Amino acid sequence: MATFVSNCSRCGTKRTNFDCYSSIPVKVAHRWKVYCEIFAVCRVCHKPSILLVSQKESEESLTKILQEANKIISTEGSLTDFLNFEKVVTSLDQHVNDPPEHLPSTIDEVVREANRCLSAQCWNASGAMYRLALDLATKNLLPRDGGPSNRVRRNLGLRLPWLFESGKLSTDLETLAECLQQDGNDGAHDGTLQREDAEDLHDFCFELLRRLYTEPARIQIAQERRITRRQQNDT
Repeated sequence: MATFVSNCSRCGTKRTNFDCYSSIPVKVAHRWKVYCEIFAVCRVCHKPSILLVSQKESEESLTKILQEANKIISTEGSLTDFLNFEKVVTSLDQHVNDPPEHLPSTIDEVVREANRCLSAQCWNASGAMYRLALDLATKNLLPRDGGPSNRVRRNLGLRLPWLFESGKLSTDLETLAECLQQDGNDGAHDGTLQREDAEDLHDFCFELLRRLYTEPARIQIAQERRITRRQQNDT
C-alpha cells in the first residue's frame, strides 16, 4: 500500500505517515500537472482525511498513472517523493455562491466571506457579515446634510425603512428586507440565527447589491460599447 507523509489535521501530529486507500484525479494544469484527491488514514490517530495533492514534476508516465483512478495507490513506497501536499479537503471546498458583479472591493470581500460562512453552515457568522455588507452599502445612500437622525444613521434596521420611504431604495425590495427587523434584533447579535434566517439575509443582500452596483455598471458598460461602435462607424 502506498503511503504519504503530511501533517494530520485530525490529531495534529506533524509529518505522520498516511496509508492511502483511494485516489481520484480532479484536474490537470499546464497539460501535465495532475491534481488528485487521496483518501488516507493517519497511522497515529487512525482517522481518515481527504488530501489534495499535485504532481511535482513533468513526467509523461507519471501523468498517465495519476489520471487513472486508484492506479497510484498500488505503488510501493511513499507518494511524497513525487507528489506535493496542497491542502486537506473540507466542507469549505463545496460550491460557494459568487457575489454580484462590479461591487466595490471592500464590499466584495465581505460578501465572499459571508458566502463561505453560509456554505460552512455557520449561520450566525454569515448573518453578521451580510449585515456588514448591507451596512457599508446603504451608508453611502444617506445625504451628507439633513436627512435622518443620528440614531437612524447608525442603526441598519432603522436606516432601511427611511431609505425605502425616501425613495433611495426601490420598494419592491421591502418584502425581502423583513429579515432585518427595525430594532436590529434579528438574531445576529444574540447568536440565534437559523439556516432560513441566514439564507434570507443572503437573498436580500444579493438583490440589494445587484440593484445598487451591478445593474448601473452593466448599463454603463453597454453605453460605452455603443459609443465605441458609433465611433468606429464614423471612421
